[in-house]
Amino acid sequence: METEVANVALAGAADMSPWALFMQADIVVKAVMIGLLFASIWSWAIIIERARRLKVIGKQTEAFENRFWKANSFEDIREAPGKAEHPATKVFAAAMSEWRRSTAGGKYDRVGLRTRLGGVMGVAIAREIDTLSDRLNILATIGSVSPFVGLFGTVWGIMRSFTSIAATQNTTLAVVAPGIAEALFATAMGLFAAIPAVIGYNRLLYGIGRVEGRLHNFAEEFQGELSRELETMAPKA
Repeated sequence: METEVANVALAGAADMSPWALFMQADIVVKAVMIGLLFASIWSWAIIIERARRLKVIGKQTEAFENRFWKANSFEDIREAPGKAEHPATKVFAAAMSEWRRSTAGGKYDRVGLRTRLGGVMGVAIAREIDTLSDRLNILATIGSVSPFVGLFGTVWGIMRSFTSIAATQNTTLAVVAPGIAEALFATAMGLFAAIPAVIGYNRLLYGIGRVEGRLHNFAEEFQGELSRELETMAPKA
């Protein structure tokens, strides 16, 4: 009898692989595991896409700033097709558009023009940062909710294990272990989805903050250059 119990226990231990735990799980626990797996894939897709985008933006911004400060005039700055769609050029384009509209008639208010230039660049920066931050709320949600979803699967699996124990009147490890293992596997899945999402959220938030600071610095310096340009221009009567 003891040998038979040992054989059953060994057979149960052999089926403790993740796939076996998933296949033996209750339909509710399976749904939890599948949902957490998709959440993990989704978070990794967002992390990789945003990380690559921030890296490209950093390189494009550095190249644009180098070209900007070497240019003889603002009108000489041009971006090649396909390279103008990054935050620094959009901030520059917004400021130049306001500059041209305000100075086109020859009459302008220097103080008002400075205020408008600062305003349009601030709006352009806010719009770009909002676009970059678009999916961070998804990472925050996955990072905060996934452990609780995994815990729900664990509680449900343990309840099912206790129900099996009550039905079979058998408390041996061979009976208890599979249900407990699949329940704890749901918690592991929750942590598997949550930890990368939280780390990715914090790292991307830091990267976006650096982009925002760099854009604000560029806007301040550019506005200073435009202010000096205004001092050399005499409005027409």
